[in-house]
Amino acid sequence: MANSTNPIPEIRTTAVDFSFGELLNLHKDHEIIIRPEYQRLFRWTTEQRSRLIESVLMGLPIPPIFLIENEDGVLELIDGLQRTSSALQFLDHEAIDQPPLVLQGCDFLPDLNGKTFDQLDTVLKLKVKRTPIRATIINRSGSSFVKYELFKRLNTGGSLLAAQEIRNCSSRMVEGGDRFYDLLQKLALFEPFGVATSRLPETMREQRADEELVLRFFALNTARDAFKGNIEEWLDGFMEDVLFGKIGFDYDYYEHLFRDCFTLISDKFGDAAFTRFNSHGEPTGRLAPAYFEAVCATVAAHFGELAEIPGGVLIERLMNAFQSEEFKQATGPGANTIPKLHQRIAVVTKHLIADDAA
Repeated sequence: MANSTNPIPEIRTTAVDFSFGELLNLHKDHEIIIRPEYQRLFRWTTEQRSRLIESVLMGLPIPPIFLIENEDGVLELIDGLQRTSSALQFLDHEAIDQPPLVLQGCDFLPDLNGKTFDQLDTVLKLKVKRTPIRATIINRSGSSFVKYELFKRLNTGGSLLAAQEIRNCSSRMVEGGDRFYDLLQKLALFEPFGVATSRLPETMREQRADEELVLRFFALNTARDAFKGNIEEWLDGFMEDVLFGKIGFDYDYYEHLFRDCFTLISDKFGDAAFTRFNSHGEPTGRLAPAYFEAVCATVAAHFGELAEIPGGVLIERLMNAFQSEEFKQATGPGANTIPKLHQRIAVVTKHLIADDAA
C-alpha cells in the first residue's frame, strides 16, 4: 500500500506544437519571453545556426523546447534557447536585436549558402515559418521544488549549459528566486569585482563563471562547513537552501559585505589577489578558485585590520603566502576537502594580518 503521507510529487505540463512563425509572433507580442541574461544568447556558431535552418527545410525533426508559465500566464523559455533564437534571428533578426542571419555551411542544400530569409523563394519561406516544434509548457501551479528539480534534470548530462547557467535558469522555477539571481547578476557587474576577477578567462565569463564566483563568496561566508568535496554540489545545495528558505540569508548584509570586500581587494591588490606569482614577484596566469576562496574568506573575516595595511605590503605578504609550502599542500592533490579549505584560509590569514609576514 502506498504511503499516503509521502505522495509521489507531480508536475502539470502541457505539450503544444508551435510553428516557428507562431513563436516569432508570440515573442513580438511579449507572450513568450526569452531572457538571454541567464546564458549566452548565441553559443552556436553561424554554421550551427545555418544547419538548423537547413534541417528544418529538409524536414528533419527538431528537439523540443521547454517553457514555464509565470504568474501572469506569460511563457518564459527555459530550455532551447539556441534553437529558438537561431530560428527567430533567421525569420526576423530585428525581433531579437541581432544582425541578419546569412546562411553558411549548409552541406546538403548548398544553394542556401549566402542567403537570408528575404532571399528565399516563397515556398521555402513558408516551410520555415510553418515547421512545428514541440513545446512542453510547465504550468504555473504545482510544487516549486519539483519545477526546480525538473529543470536541473533537463539540463544535466550532456548539456551545453554551464553549471551557473543551469542555476540561473532553475532559480526561475521558485517563487522569489529571481531576487537571488538578480543579486548575483548585479554584483557580478560591480566594478571593483570586475577588476579583482579580470584574470577570469572571457570564455568562462560567457558561461556566467563570474556570477558563480559571487555565489561562491556567499557560500564561503554562510555555508563553508557544508562543503563536502564537490564544488558544484556545494554551490547547488547552498543556493537551493537560500531559495527554499532552509537557511536565512540577509540580502542587505551580504550585499554590503560583498561590496566592501571587493572594494578593498581591488584597491589593495588590483588583479593580483587570486593568481600565482612568478619568480620575479609578478602576478601571472588566470584566476585560481582555490586562491579566491582563501583570500575572500580572509578579507571578509578581517576587513578592518586589512584596511589599515598598505597595498604594497599586502601584495608582498600574499605572494609569500601563496609560495609557502603550507599553501601549496592545501591547493595540491586532494584540495577539495574541508580540512584543506580551512588550511589555505588559515595560511593566507596568518600571512596577511601578521606584523611581520615571515
